[in-house]
Amino acid sequence: MTAGNLRSKLHFQQRGQSDDGYGGTVVGEYSTVFTDAAEIIPRMGTETVIASRLQGVQPFTIRVRSSTQTRELDATWRALDARTTTVYSIVSPPTNLDQKNAYIEMLATTGVQTDA
Repeated sequence: MTAGNLRSKLHFQQRGQSDDGYGGTVVGEYSTVFTDAAEIIPRMGTETVIASRLQGVQPFTIRVRSSTQTRELDATWRALDARTTTVYSIVSPPTNLDQKNAYIEMLATTGVQTDA
């Protein structure tokens, strides 16, 4: 893996939370926390039935450099492609596959927006 494969620019976003004035919290809109270069690798797509409708789901593997920011990603985050505005819902936490802490990978999907 070389840095030349990191051709995409992704905005990693997380939902904000605020106080509702009654001691609870209100989940807000997504906001960009950081931007990083990434490699987006398409995987075999699937079709699922959700609410009696056939819906295509395209999974991707997103590979980024390992850093303190990228190691904090989990399924509550999403990635927004800076060039195409495609939204990738992160469905698995980052995994350090090479065990050298150089790059991490995560599974993401398009076609279904999760409200985690």
